[in-house]
Formats: sequence, structure tokens, C-alpha cells
Amino acid sequence: MTKAVQKITLSPSRDIPFNKLVLSQSNVRRVKAGVSIEQLAESIAQRTLLQSLSVRAVVDAGGNETGMFEVPAGGRRYRALELLVKQKRMSKTQAVPCVVREGGIAVDDSVAENDERVGLHPLDQFRAFQTLRDLGMSEEDIAARHFVNPAIVKQRLRLASVSPKLHEVYAEDGMTLEQLMAFSVTADHARQEQVWENVSRSGHDEPYQIRRLLTENTVRGSDRRAQFVGLDAYQNAGGGVLRDLFEHDDGGWLQDVVLLDRLVTEKLKAEAETIAAEGWKWISVAVEFPYGHTQGLREIEGGPVDLSPEEQATIDALNAEQAKLETDYQNAGELPDEVDQRLGEIESALAAFEDRPMVYEPTEIARAGVFISIDSEGRLSVDRGYVRPEDEVPANDTDVGQDANVSSTEGQEPGTSVPRTIIAVAGGAPDSEEDDEDAAKPLPDRLITELTVHRTLALRDALAENPAVAFQAVLHNFVLTAFYRFSSSGSCLEISLRTPNFPAQAPGLRESVSAKAVEARHEA
Repeated sequence: MTKAVQKITLSPSRDIPFNKLVLSQSNVRRVKAGVSIEQLAESIAQRTLLQSLSVRAVVDAGGNETGMFEVPAGGRRYRALELLVKQKRMSKTQAVPCVVREGGIAVDDSVAENDERVGLHPLDQFRAFQTLRDLGMSEEDIAARHFVNPAIVKQRLRLASVSPKLHEVYAEDGMTLEQLMAFSVTADHARQEQVWENVSRSGHDEPYQIRRLLTENTVRGSDRRAQFVGLDAYQNAGGGVLRDLFEHDDGGWLQDVVLLDRLVTEKLKAEAETIAAEGWKWISVAVEFPYGHTQGLREIEGGPVDLSPEEQATIDALNAEQAKLETDYQNAGELPDEVDQRLGEIESALAAFEDRPMVYEPTEIARAGVFISIDSEGRLSVDRGYVRPEDEVPANDTDVGQDANVSSTEGQEPGTSVPRTIIAVAGGAPDSEEDDEDAAKPLPDRLITELTVHRTLALRDALAENPAVAFQAVLHNFVLTAFYRFSSSGSCLEISLRTPNFPAQAPGLRESVSAKAVEARHEA
């Protein structure tokens, strides 16, 4: 005979005045977590109570109901309602929807009610915020109603805009939240899906690798070209910028590289036109010149522009203030922030006076030239006063090349004998090696060459800074040559004096620590 299945009976619900409810000592929640009581009270005020309270009748010593009810499950909701009553925003006799439990154990109810609660999957929250946005709510309104920072809402909306195919992968735990964040850098769904196909097959799927692939055909906002032109000028010209809402992105990634290079060239040419009015024979313009580009050229000597009495007085005052501050705080273990800041301002002001324009002889200017570029910080770099070997003997002023040159004296009357400054503009940014998207591959030959150049320059600097080591290296080579027949491969040092040209250079080599140290030592 088949046993009858026990039918489930649900606990009845009823509305109970709030002043008939008390918080049960059986409620297991003791530690604050999640949304605060104040925020929950605001939510109830906006939306009313969305979940009933679980209550049990309070009985006296004889087992008789007292008319009061305790709340073992729903304590935070009870406290939020209590706060609304204290704030006079809700009547203390307001009916509260409750589920009345009979039988069982109150503590067990409280544990189960909290354990069985499941929060939203992040993807559900992203989509919910997107739905609210589509319904006309602003990002600020969504943030206020859900007690989060507006920046959080912007991030969630950005994640909601990622390709639906990648959303499906994320929902099935095929990728992490950090990986999904990386894909939000671009709004191009096809590109997102292509990159995921590549990185998921290759295993090179770290978030930073995903961002690199998505932005490989762009220029960083920290690039010298972007800093020189300015983000506002680039965007005003119609250029797009990719931004990362989840990590510091140094100004984002500029998408239109052709536009950026055109703006850079135009601004550099405008600066060159201004400097051409000084009378230089030639001006060479480039985003960045290679290390050693002035080799073989004679640098003419000039003198700094004389200081005016007012400028000299300012320098004297700054020096006096600096000396006083250093004396006053010479025994201090740590400088106060305002003093440290002021000393930095004084040093910057004094450095600006030291970096004064140079004055050259007009006859030297007429045969010398200028290099105009952009330094590593995105500032204009003007290096004046270099004479080419062929210009050491003054050439015929009329013998000036015409190809691809921009004249600083365009518009002059025909027949004048004023020589024109030849402005030669080099190509755009250095070529970059494009990585294969499909999988990792060995370092490109060009990159290996660039790294070798950096190492060679660093070794050259290190050897020059250690005369004792240099002497021993030379002596070792001589000893091998004098006492060993087969010593051609025994020494790491090749004794010769030459200055080789580097065949390939990484961007920024001229501003590297080694290059600056070598240049400073040669100047000394």
C-alpha cells in the first residue's frame, strides 16, 4: 500500500501594527553587513516594504498569547521601520505585513532566512541599471536610489555595454569579472569578440593582455605627442578617446593616430616658423631625434640673455628666502609640508631663470641650424646652434634647395637677397611592431636590437664611471694578447676607440638615464 504524501502547509500571513512587534533575541544577525539601516529605511520610504517579516507570537508563562509578536527573521527590516517611526515618517500603529510562524525553532528560522538569501549576480545588476537608464533615469538618480557612488553606476553601465556574447561567457563562469572589465575599454563588439577568441585559445588572457590587444592601434594619453597637442585640441578636431573606468589609464587611448600626427606636425611647423624669424639657415623638425643625432656637427657658442635689474632682484630674493628656510629647518627631522612645497617652488623659479634664451653671433646664425622636437614630458624642445660640415664655408645664399621645404619668408618681394630658412619635417612617430594576436611569439628582432642598444649605452656609462674596473679590463686584454697565443676570444673587451651609430633605437633613448649621464660627462 502506497504511503500518502504529506502536503505542505505554508504559514499564514497577516498585517500586524508595528507597536505590537518586538525584536527577538533569537535573531542570529549581530554583525552589521551590507546596506546600512539608514539606507534600508530610505529604500522602504521610497518603495514601501518589499519583504514581509517572519514573526512568532509571544506567550506568557502559562503558554497564552500576549498579543505581541517577536521578529526572529527580518531584524534589519524591523530596525529600519523603527527608525522611520522615530523620524515621525511612519505611524507606530502602521500595519506591517508579517508571516506568522508556528512550531519549529526561532533560531533555525533566523539562520535559514539569512543563509538562503542569494544576492544578484553582477551581470543581473549591470543589466538592471541599463534598464533603469533606458527608462529615463539619470546616472545620479540611479546612484541615489541604490545608495552607490555615481562612478559605480557609470562602471556598471559600461560593463552592460560589453558584447552580449561575452556576457554569456561571463554568466557561465567562462571569464572573470576583471577580464570583463578589461573588455569595456572599447565599445567595438566585433573587436571584443575577436580578442576573446584569440586570448582564450592562446591562454594569454590576463586583463592587462586583453587591454593591450584592444588598444594596440591607439596612442596612450601619456604619449609625448598627445601631451604636446593636448587632449582638448585633439578631441575638438574630432578625435576619439578610449577610457578605462576601472583602472588609472593616464588619460586614455587616442584612437585616431593619423589625426594626432597631423596635429603634431602642424603645431611643430608653426613653432618652426616662429623660430625661423631668428635667421637660422635650416631647421630640422621631428617628434623625436635619435641618440647621437648631433655627431659630426659643430655646436656654436652663445651667451645667455642678460638679466634685467628686476629679474636679478627676484633671484636675489629667492636665494635669500631659500637660505633662510634651509637654516631655520636644518635640524628638523622632517620638513613641514608647506615649507617643503615652498622650497620646491623656489627651486623651480630659479631653474626657470637659469634656462634663459641664448644669444648668438648673427654671422654664426646664418650658417647654423636648429633641432626642434618634443621632449619626454610632451614639451617643445628647441636645440639651437649646430653647423654642418658643408656649411663651415659660407655657401651662396641663393643656392637653397626647394624640395619639401617651408620658407619662413614666403610672401617676400621677388629679387630680395634675404636667405630663406629651410624647414625639414621628419616623419611621424617611430614605427611600432604589431604583435600577432593569435599567440605569443618571440621578441621581434627590432625590439631585441633596441634593448641591446640600451644595454650597450648603460655598459658604456658604467665603465666610464669606474676607472679602476676600466683599467683592469684594458690590462686583462693586453695580458691575453701578450702571453697567450689564442686570446682573440678570451676577453670581453675589444680595445678600439670608435663611436658606432646604433642601427635601431627605442623611443626615448635620448632621454634615458645612461644617455643623459654620458652627455653630462662629455660636457664636463
